[in-house]
Amino acid sequence: MPRKSTKATKKTKITKAKKTGISVPVLGVDGKKAGTVDLPEALFAAKINKPLMAQAVRVYLSNQRAGSAATKTRGQVEGSTRKIYRQKGTGRARHGGIRAPIFVGGGIAFGPKPRDYHLDFPKKMKRAALASALTLAFGEGKVFVVSGLGGIAKTKIMAQTMQSIGVSGSTLLVVAKDSRGVIRAARNIASVDTTPESNLHAYTVLSHQRIVFMKEAL
Repeated sequence: MPRKSTKATKKTKITKAKKTGISVPVLGVDGKKAGTVDLPEALFAAKINKPLMAQAVRVYLSNQRAGSAATKTRGQVEGSTRKIYRQKGTGRARHGGIRAPIFVGGGIAFGPKPRDYHLDFPKKMKRAALASALTLAFGEGKVFVVSGLGGIAKTKIMAQTMQSIGVSGSTLLVVAKDSRGVIRAARNIASVDTTPESNLHAYTVLSHQRIVFMKEAL
């Protein structure tokens, strides 16, 4: 008699992935609610790491420095190399050349020279700092999501929109890719700075009082 197989067939359970996110209202250009959208918890409900954010700001500001300041030493300025007067018998201090730092028009003794201020910052740390900054801004009620901004091409209308949604003070407008019209409309508003979503980093988030996202930029 052939033996029956004792191996039981395992049934694979297909479970639907839970939808993770924070539901927030989406405002229209008139300031009225125009729906809701889910913000990713990885960016807007992350653990706030203040030392990491401080390091991100320091690295960003350091990397903005040109380091191109330069001065000339006494060997680089123009001027004669002869001894300006004899060593002894004048009653004055002994001097060798007119290009010495002590004289007007002479070289600079310990002036700046071109240097590189660049600091490295790993991508994982950069992303964690950005998540901390966004979470902090969201917790303080500084984050707004607006739909319909893509159709605005006038600075006057953009200023009215910012007023309608209740945004004042220094504002960061995060735009989607290929949003030249929105950038053109907002660039003449003194309190509004624009940045593509791909260039968003911790310093820009922390240095503004309000963060406005185009719905398409999320």
